[in-house]
Amino acid sequence: MTTHRPLACVILAAGKGTRMKSDMPKVLHRVAGRPMVGHVLAAVKALDPDHVVVVVGPGMDDVAAAVAPYPTAVQHEQRGTADAVHSAFGLLEGFSGDVVVLYGDTPLVTPDTLRAMVAARRQASDPAVVVLGMRPDDPAAYGRLILNARGGLEKIVEYLDATEDERKVGLCNAGLMAFDGARMFDLINRIGNANAKGEYYLTDVVQIARGDGMTCAVVEAAPAEVVGVNSRAELAEVEKLIQRRLRKAAMDNGATLTDPDTVTFSFDTKLGRDVIVGPHVVFAPGVVVGDRVEIKSFTHLEQVRIESGAQIGPYARLRPGAEIGPDVHIGNFVEVKNARIEAGAKVNHLTYIGDARVGAKANVGAGTITCNYDGYNKSLTDIGAGAFIGSNSSLVAPVKIGDGAIIGAGSVITTDVEADTLAVARGRQQAYSGWAKRFRERKQNEKAKKA
Repeated sequence: MTTHRPLACVILAAGKGTRMKSDMPKVLHRVAGRPMVGHVLAAVKALDPDHVVVVVGPGMDDVAAAVAPYPTAVQHEQRGTADAVHSAFGLLEGFSGDVVVLYGDTPLVTPDTLRAMVAARRQASDPAVVVLGMRPDDPAAYGRLILNARGGLEKIVEYLDATEDERKVGLCNAGLMAFDGARMFDLINRIGNANAKGEYYLTDVVQIARGDGMTCAVVEAAPAEVVGVNSRAELAEVEKLIQRRLRKAAMDNGATLTDPDTVTFSFDTKLGRDVIVGPHVVFAPGVVVGDRVEIKSFTHLEQVRIESGAQIGPYARLRPGAEIGPDVHIGNFVEVKNARIEAGAKVNHLTYIGDARVGAKANVGAGTITCNYDGYNKSLTDIGAGAFIGSNSSLVAPVKIGDGAIIGAGSVITTDVEADTLAVARGRQQAYSGWAKRFRERKQNEKAKKA
């Protein structure tokens, strides 16, 4: 029987992100519809840790709110990564399990990689520190991980301090670390700041551990998984990488993307089997799509539920609260907000449905709008099953259209319509024979006299 070994995770999120040139803390910038630190927390949560501590800077109440209910520790001065970890010590007092240190601006790290780091920390060689490494195509100015003859980590060498041979090493430091908590506190307390910036660098912990005869180890991750964000350009690069991951997952799970590179997903998009997604479709957060749904090109969806067999778009906009029933047709230039469209109903052209129910197999004609807002309050439009709403109709809420009722095209409906009733609300058509010809002749004569 294996005994449970406690696990804690410390997420460093105190960076100001000055290169982002933003009033918003760096870790709150969104990737695939979620703040970067939210992605890191999701990866951490998959490990079911006993403790999670997020290190923030002074006044970062918005970050603290975003990571709640996890506790935060404040790094009062920006004095390096080791100082940031040290800020969390008060919330980890007496902890002697394993501790994983992550960064709130590295949103692509996966639970599998974190599990591999924890497993390496717990291996028989009992390393005091496990460092996450990577092998980028261009090692550039990354710190190098130098291994000893036994394959253990001997030291981390910053690029500027590396020898020519050390710079040829392709294994680079990705920043994340796993510690034996029983030894971590002492090791980090001994890190000094005798360097050009006067900062306390977490990477120095390896040298201290090795100097005490402790072993250190390396776990490797794909470079794309450990890309950090320090600028808007890097944020865009990370967005590109996560979209590639989300598109692959969607296709692996049975969806067809006819032009994958043009589809934008959110972190929580859920697609059923045999869903077809056309080009330039945007899934904002909160979208759930059932089986056999087709979403045509240039459609935007947010906080929407779509049931099986529905057809959406092209050029449709489904806003928060839209519930699209089975086999519904939502066509081009149709906007639906906070409305339930029931089974088999059709809303095919140039229509706005807001704060409404459209009953099963109802047909809403082109140019129809639900007038749901009077400048002060939103009101409900209820369209019964099998009703037919003629083109260019305005339904002034609150109003109820009964089952099977027909609304004549161009009507403005302000009172309830009973089931199976025809309602027409428009001016009576008048015809004046020859009037158009006489009008043209008169105008031509007037123009000729002026000339």
